[in-house]
Amino acid sequence: MPSDIKPALKGTRLIHGDSGFAGPEVAPSISVSTTFRAPHPDDGAISSYEIDLRNPSRHVYSRYTQQVSTRAEHILSEINHGYALTYASGLSASYAALVFFQPKRIAITGGYHGCHNTIGVYRKSRNADIPIIDLDDEYQPGDLCWLETPLNPTGESRDIKYYADKIHKVGGKLLVDSTFGPPPLQYPFNFGADCVLHSATKYFGGHSDMLGGVLIVKTSQEWSTLHNDRTYIGNTMGSLEAWLLLRSLRTLHLRVPRQSKTATALAQWLKGAAGTRSFDGIPGGIIEKVWHSSFQGKDSRGFDPATQMQGGWNATFALLLTKPEYASFLPHELKYFVPATSLGGVESLIEHRIHSDPGADPRLIRISVGIEDLEDLKDDLRGAFQKLHATKAKL
Repeated sequence: MPSDIKPALKGTRLIHGDSGFAGPEVAPSISVSTTFRAPHPDDGAISSYEIDLRNPSRHVYSRYTQQVSTRAEHILSEINHGYALTYASGLSASYAALVFFQPKRIAITGGYHGCHNTIGVYRKSRNADIPIIDLDDEYQPGDLCWLETPLNPTGESRDIKYYADKIHKVGGKLLVDSTFGPPPLQYPFNFGADCVLHSATKYFGGHSDMLGGVLIVKTSQEWSTLHNDRTYIGNTMGSLEAWLLLRSLRTLHLRVPRQSKTATALAQWLKGAAGTRSFDGIPGGIIEKVWHSSFQGKDSRGFDPATQMQGGWNATFALLLTKPEYASFLPHELKYFVPATSLGGVESLIEHRIHSDPGADPRLIRISVGIEDLEDLKDDLRGAFQKLHATKAKL
């Protein structure tokens, strides 16, 4: 990929990047048909095996292609600077990546527990011992480096270029789960990724109303292989979900930068309350730690997350409270933060992480910042922390 790609996300591309497939209607129509009429021989029909699946002139069966998912994939390809394919969920995209790469070993540390479980299912399906190694172990030919950055649930950044160089030295491949860093925040191909994974449920969908996954690769040949695999694994995105995704992509350039800016300011504010002293109306002794990639600075190898998160910092981050009881009650004392899992939606979400990840610290809270006003979110959290402090004796 070109090294001079700028971290801009143009609304023109999001709105018109699929115009070659548009019909007479202004808003894209949704077709719920699973199958499509075959053309008459007099119309110069070609075999379904001769159709260009990235640019189909007609559709045969929705497991192969349909109009709206094709349009969404063209926009996703353009804004991610590669060749994008959609899937039924983020985890189905994860499984597709494993089938595609067929790794002999997988280097992965931490991150989303769902991907670890998907790797477990893949290992079982292969009836083989596919070793799991640490990201910082020594690599061998045939390894797949599975790098999630920014990291779920804390939002900390990892050095894509470092791991790309390391895995490429042995001829292995680097997959980057960039769900926490959608365009325009981060472009993993600029730093050496071979494949980029997104849960489209999150920022690409952006409205907490659809499930989807995306893989982006560098070449049309890789895309064709993934498409063939998807056809026969059967993990195609549904028609309604594809329509919702296409609708949501139109405003990605408006939503994500605002979420990033608000989340960064909110994380910085909450960091001021970590410890025993009170801060701006937040009582002391409740927040122990706040994680966010903007706090990291350069590491011992010289990696500065700001050089990678060129379009802004992540809008999802985590807090560690001083007591599990605080973490249990906090999500339910808020007005504007919805107590729910997932992330990336226009509404701010707050989650006691152990409810969805049994391996999480029981004091851990994950926050996904939406598009509300910063001061309203601050007031909401301030009031909730004050209420927790007032009831401390009961906890």
